[in-house]
Amino acid sequence: MSWQAYVDTNLVGSGRIAKAAIIGQQGGIWAASAGYNLSTAEQNAIIQGFSDLAHVQASGIRAAGQKFFTLQANERSIYGKKAADGIVIVKTKQAILVAEYIAPIQAPEATPIVEGLADYLISVGY
Repeated sequence: MSWQAYVDTNLVGSGRIAKAAIIGQQGGIWAASAGYNLSTAEQNAIIQGFSDLAHVQASGIRAAGQKFFTLQANERSIYGKKAADGIVIVKTKQAILVAEYIAPIQAPEATPIVEGLADYLISVGY
C-alpha cells in the first residue's frame, strides 16, 4: 500500500480523522490529505518535539497554521486540543503520523485509529 493510501484509507477513511499527514523523521511529507499543508517549520517542530517534550508541553504544537494546546506528550505520542477539535501525533520507527479530528469526534474515537496504524507500521519496520 502507498503512503497516500494509509492517509486516505486508514486515517481519513475511518470517518474519525478530518485531515492527516505522514512525515518522515528526517523531514519531508510522505503523504497528506488534500489541502493539509504542514510547513517545513511545523514539520521540524513536530520532529524536534519528541526530543524536547517539556517545550511541547509548555508551548503547544502547530500544524497547518493552527496552534494546539498540548494535553499530553511522551516519547511516542503527542496529544493536543484547540477548542473542541484535536490532534494526535504518533511516532513510529521511521515516520510520524499527524492526524486532526473535528468535533463532534472526540479523542477516544480518533486516538485508537492513529495509534493502531502506528502499531502496524512499527510491526512492519516503519
